[in-house]
Amino acid sequence: MPEGPEVDTETLNETIHDAVEKGGGFLKSVALTTAVLAAFAAVASLKAGATINEALLLKTEATRFQAEASDQWAYYQAKGIKAAVEEAARTAWLAADKAAPAALEDTVQRYAHEQQDIQHDAREKERERDAKSKEADQLLAHHHGFANSVALFQIAIALGAVSALTQGRALWVGSMLLGAAAIVLFAIQFV
Repeated sequence: MPEGPEVDTETLNETIHDAVEKGGGFLKSVALTTAVLAAFAAVASLKAGATINEALLLKTEATRFQAEASDQWAYYQAKGIKAAVEEAARTAWLAADKAAPAALEDTVQRYAHEQQDIQHDAREKERERDAKSKEADQLLAHHHGFANSVALFQIAIALGAVSALTQGRALWVGSMLLGAAAIVLFAIQFV
């Protein structure tokens, strides 16, 4: 049975302290920049989620307006068919050399007027649909920007971790440059 540890803990302890002293400032810098990048990544991720949710809501509203416009166009066609039936009845009276009841002509005119109102409503629904869809498309573009900035932040954080493990200053500089690019991409989404 060994009487003491096989590894010289005194030497190991000194080696660890020397390594920390040599890279301590560097490791603190890497840790600080990585923490800042992680904070930006978290905010960008939240914004990406919020913009996609809002875009989906707007697309849903656009779909509702499309359905309402389609309903209006169906109603428009129904009024046109009713007007055509009334006009056919009036024509039948005239073909029989009889005077058509005045109510038939009044009904045809009423349907034509109602069709104008219905057409106006349908076109208004289509304008609202287009506005909601356009707004949603803009939000989707922002979502992609936020999502891409999150990906860049994650890569920058990973490079920072590798630089801390390998004590590679070049990797850390790369991490900071990539993080700066991610911050710029993130900030552009607010413009």
